[in-house]
Amino acid sequence: MLKKLTLSALTALTLSAGGAYAAGAEGHIEDFDFSFEGPFGTYDQHQLQRGLQIFTEVCSACHGLKFVPFRSMSEEGGLGYSEDEVRAYAAQNFEVFDRELDDFRPARPADKFPANTGVGAPDLSLMAKARAGFHGPYGLGINQFLHGIGGPEYIASILTGYTGETMEQAGTTLYENHAFPGGWISMAPPLAGEDVEYADGHSNELHHEAQDVAAFLMWTAEPKMMARKQAGFTAVLFLVILSVLLYLTNKRIWKPVKKKAKSA
Repeated sequence: MLKKLTLSALTALTLSAGGAYAAGAEGHIEDFDFSFEGPFGTYDQHQLQRGLQIFTEVCSACHGLKFVPFRSMSEEGGLGYSEDEVRAYAAQNFEVFDRELDDFRPARPADKFPANTGVGAPDLSLMAKARAGFHGPYGLGINQFLHGIGGPEYIASILTGYTGETMEQAGTTLYENHAFPGGWISMAPPLAGEDVEYADGHSNELHHEAQDVAAFLMWTAEPKMMARKQAGFTAVLFLVILSVLLYLTNKRIWKPVKKKAKSA
């Protein structure tokens, strides 16, 4: 989905594209408000389900999730589906090649999402962790410290960053996108708004669709985020308690020694 241009294409764009979108310029990344941000943030299961719908009906035509097993959607921290719902979803929407049968069969919960089907289309399993939306000056990472890496923001900004302008370069149609580095991307706009009809009645405007699928791709990249945060809280609490106990123990051990020193 986020295919980058080759070096030769970027060089050509340097000569032909001008203004704010000249090759090499960083794209503008919008700071979306995601529920899972911050130390106390959690995934919004309804948003993840909407993002799954976007991926299934739109993105899966070209992109894959080869590192994501279907069963993870029913596990703790997943999308909130039951095992039966996951089994039905996998069988109805995807086929996988079975080497024992030497043929394709409906997918099962133990299978993983199919790999890429589009030429040059990258796998999206880890895309939200592979892309950085925010950068600090001179690589210091100050903005990343304040806003996080910004992978989901990068994806959502790309999906909403098309201007409608196109250009031909070496026989390839490029699309102007103010979020993509260099300003031009070879991927046609995948979303236009109102691409799907959400079952929960949520707004399906372009901004919301992009944010929903970006949140889903954050989950595919880090499905155990909630467990990781919980483990972090437990570790911090343990260290706080241990520090208090060590402080009290230290005072008790050295109290008689300090009294003798004062009396002497």
